[in-house]
Amino acid sequence: MAIFEYRALNTQGKSIKGLIDADSGQDARSKLRRDNIYPFELKATSGSKRLLKSELFALFLNPNKAKSREIALLTRQLATLLKAGLPLMQALSALIDQIDAEHIKKIFIEIREKVKSGMPLSKALSEHPQIFSRLYVQMVRAGEASGSLDSVLTSLADYLEKKIRQRNKIWSTLAYPIFMVFIGVAVLTFLMMYVIPTITTIFVEMKQNLPLPTLLLIRTSEILKGFWLPLLLVAVLLIVSFRKYKHTDAGGLLIDRTVLKIPVVGELLRKIDTARFALTLKILVCNGVPILDSLTIVRDVITNRVLANAIDDARHCIQEGEDLAVPLKKSNVFPPIVTHMIAIGEKSGQLEEMLANIAEGYESEVDMAINSLTSILEPAIILLMGIIVAFIVLSILLPIFEMNQIV
Repeated sequence: MAIFEYRALNTQGKSIKGLIDADSGQDARSKLRRDNIYPFELKATSGSKRLLKSELFALFLNPNKAKSREIALLTRQLATLLKAGLPLMQALSALIDQIDAEHIKKIFIEIREKVKSGMPLSKALSEHPQIFSRLYVQMVRAGEASGSLDSVLTSLADYLEKKIRQRNKIWSTLAYPIFMVFIGVAVLTFLMMYVIPTITTIFVEMKQNLPLPTLLLIRTSEILKGFWLPLLLVAVLLIVSFRKYKHTDAGGLLIDRTVLKIPVVGELLRKIDTARFALTLKILVCNGVPILDSLTIVRDVITNRVLANAIDDARHCIQEGEDLAVPLKKSNVFPPIVTHMIAIGEKSGQLEEMLANIAEGYESEVDMAINSLTSILEPAIILLMGIIVAFIVLSILLPIFEMNQIV
């Protein structure tokens, strides 16, 4: 069965477009006419390559929406349909009918057709890694094996929604400081490139000795006005080089290790990754994913390579018969309370509960740390902007004071 894109007229004569799955073009036209839709343009999509391009284009335009909010909503709806007793094929069909985004709809139509042909849902999902992460696929696979797919999808939806809420909270908290920095840089750039040269030209034409702050201001303004394009190109080159270096193993490890040492920020990032580690591992273990597979997936969701490498080392140690807490403690990158609670959980057989407590505790600490960081950033930015403005004002007023003294 193929997927067809169509443009058609409805009974009111309005032009509409959409997708339909059918065995052939003639079958697609027949299905549309039965629904009182009269196609005047019909073409088959070209399969996986076409879908992949659509996925990438959509992700480029709005990756967070495609990979988080919409997928979380669809996961929740699919879980609800399965809990209501619908077979998987009917649930997928019902889900597809209410998807508006075409690139997502194409993907789910293809998934439904592969499931219809006998492919497991997890396998069909794994063919779209830009949309469904390894964690998502592994949990679905575990749900299929245990016969509790609806419960697993509910857990997945909870997990994705929690990630969205945390990300939104971080961005909403940092939005004001970022906005202040952006506006401050824009205003200072305008002053240095257009306003300051006009004022300082008067001092230069008078050919008198200027104070050091005024000379510095004039030189800085001249450099920005005369060399803004080379400076911009150098800045872009440095950013691109930094990003490339960060994506190398050695460079990324060095940068991540350095970031962890930054006061306040480093500790905040450590807490975010610790909470993510505990929550993800807890969800995977609770849904029947083997511990070694779980640690492999958890390593991929950790952003800092120092912590990710510690998890990878722990996985190798577990293969050799050690407990999880021992190698994590030896790494000295996770807080001592985390390794202590994991050790207690392993000995008592309550690892899932301990991981849940760790995740909950560190999520609360992340919230408090973000609020503290914001309370530090805002006055710091205001102070820095005040110092810069004071320097500009002082540099302009000093020559004026000296002129008045001469007069």
